[in-house]
Amino acid sequence: MLSEEQLSQYQATGHLTVPGVFSSQQMDLALAEIETWGDEFRGQMNAQERSWYLENPEEAGSPLRKLDNPVFHREYFQGLAKWSLLIEAVEQMIGNGVGVIFSQVFCKSPEGGGPKPVHQDNYYFDPDDTEALVTVWIAFDEATAENGCLHYADGSQKESLLEHTAPENEPFNLQIDQSIAANYSMNPAPVPRGGVSFHHGNTLHQSSSNLSSKPRRAAAFHYLRNDAHLVDAPLPFDETHRVRVS
Repeated sequence: MLSEEQLSQYQATGHLTVPGVFSSQQMDLALAEIETWGDEFRGQMNAQERSWYLENPEEAGSPLRKLDNPVFHREYFQGLAKWSLLIEAVEQMIGNGVGVIFSQVFCKSPEGGGPKPVHQDNYYFDPDDTEALVTVWIAFDEATAENGCLHYADGSQKESLLEHTAPENEPFNLQIDQSIAANYSMNPAPVPRGGVSFHHGNTLHQSSSNLSSKPRRAAAFHYLRNDAHLVDAPLPFDETHRVRVS
């Protein structure tokens, strides 16, 4: 799946964008699944869930911000996670035998979808082997600098994990201090529709706001090698939701 040149780029920068992993039809079906699932979930949300999953929880019909664990909850997304081209690339990066420990769908609404501050995925998951985790970010819509693509600090995967904190009313929004983040140059990584951005668990990254007139929808699948384990993750992750795919 990945050439030696692509693997060398990933090892040097901590991230890699690969176009054309999925077809346009697969992306259309994913968006339809998000709409169906989102409608189902919206109908059963409690007040706390509304505050976390909706852009404007006090407004009727507020757009969704995200959905959690699509690979565990929805058969279609599990199929995407098991896509042969994707598994081959993941195993080239972290080794044979992998599973998805957590996954998310992100929906940045037009002219309103907010940013995600600088953070490292390995801080969220605390794997016993920091080389055993890679995040797969799938673009259901074309992701651009204008609509909120990811930005990376090239080479930051070679550094240690940094301390993260969360705003008082957002315990799940772990991030590094802005004064520390300012020391890193964050470079945009546009992804065409159906493409994938892979990044190492230690790579510092963020996403920008959606300033465009169109939605920016994507998914993140966090793959962990099967022989690796979470040690003391700062947030609760249900190990029963781990889906082995190879």
